[in-house]
Amino acid sequence: MRICFVMAGLPHYFKLVLNKLSTDYGVEIVLIKPVQKGQSVGSGVREDANDLSFKLIELDEYKTWYGKAFFEDLLPTLKTIQPDVVVMSAWPYFMQFVLNPVFYFNFKKLKTKLICRDIPFNIAEWGKVREYYYSNQNLTEDFCTEQKTLKGFLAFWGISALRKVYLPLADAHINYIDEAYNIIGSYGVPKQKIFVTANSPDTDELLVAFEEVKKRPLMLPKNPYRLIHVGRLVKWKRIDLIIEAVKNLKNKFPQIELVIVGYGPNEENLKRLVAESDIQDRVQFVGGIYNSIDLGQYLHESAIYVLGGMGGLSINDAMCFGKAVVCSVADGTEKRLVHEDKNGHYFENGSSDSLTKVLDKLLSDQNKITQFGQQSSEIIREQINIHTVLKGYIDAFEFVLKV
Repeated sequence: MRICFVMAGLPHYFKLVLNKLSTDYGVEIVLIKPVQKGQSVGSGVREDANDLSFKLIELDEYKTWYGKAFFEDLLPTLKTIQPDVVVMSAWPYFMQFVLNPVFYFNFKKLKTKLICRDIPFNIAEWGKVREYYYSNQNLTEDFCTEQKTLKGFLAFWGISALRKVYLPLADAHINYIDEAYNIIGSYGVPKQKIFVTANSPDTDELLVAFEEVKKRPLMLPKNPYRLIHVGRLVKWKRIDLIIEAVKNLKNKFPQIELVIVGYGPNEENLKRLVAESDIQDRVQFVGGIYNSIDLGQYLHESAIYVLGGMGGLSINDAMCFGKAVVCSVADGTEKRLVHEDKNGHYFENGSSDSLTKVLDKLLSDQNKITQFGQQSSEIIREQINIHTVLKGYIDAFEFVLKV
């Protein structure tokens, strides 16, 4: 089968997913992405187009009449590729099917199946749009919400109404979180068309890296009170909460320290907070690390992986290296990975006091840290890994091709 992904970019972790779909599952993959950095790609996201096992096509983006980005020459490119299935990111590209009816008409003439790929996150259930809008749940990477106005609500409702039209146009939906059944289903999509795959990096590669890391000499002094965070340094990751927790616990745990891995626009603010908290000797910024072995060494030599806010694949990474996890409920991807008092603990969203209490409890029980780490490894090997995720993709592909 020939599958064409249409995405705003190629994050380094998703390159590995597409490579494995191609090499291990025999799927012919073509990826279409913007020549320039896509307008929908988050700040600090690292893209990687090296060592590809699939075909990459880059097209120019242009601004549509409704103000969102779309691809130049997408239809003639798809006509040349002749894919069996097109997997397109929901936002903002699916708007084109509704707001440019000529495009949708010509797309249908290609006789290809269409899959909508989304998390979904920051999307209200249809019928609860007003309640969601005024609940301050709709956050941006800058960790802010727009002032709640009638005009803002009408715009939010309008986008939700568009979803009511365009989401049912897809032959299937690939989502990462179980809430998709309720959220996507509320827009008129039958449950059998919704495939929840979870999300995963290439866990095969990470588990091999873990074995290599264990043979290496230590890079850092041994410290059973070392915390680690991996991710882009943007506000909604809430790294400030972890810094505050370290400040709160430094007297009780004199060895406590925090390693922060990542780059991003909030780096200087975080370094300023560290200085103001007088814990410069407890916090280490090591920059972005994308090599599996080097990243794995930092994870292996830390005790607890802590995610202060919105997540990504960093939880999966940490669990591959046998880490106990502390996090809050965020975009929903964490729910399949972190099980309370099995391989980690949850703290109250946005509360440094709650995070402090949870870390205090866990750091006081070194045996539990070890047990949690072992459970994390088991969950990755047996439940959520690259193969369980890719099976979800294959199931969705086979479903639409049979329809």
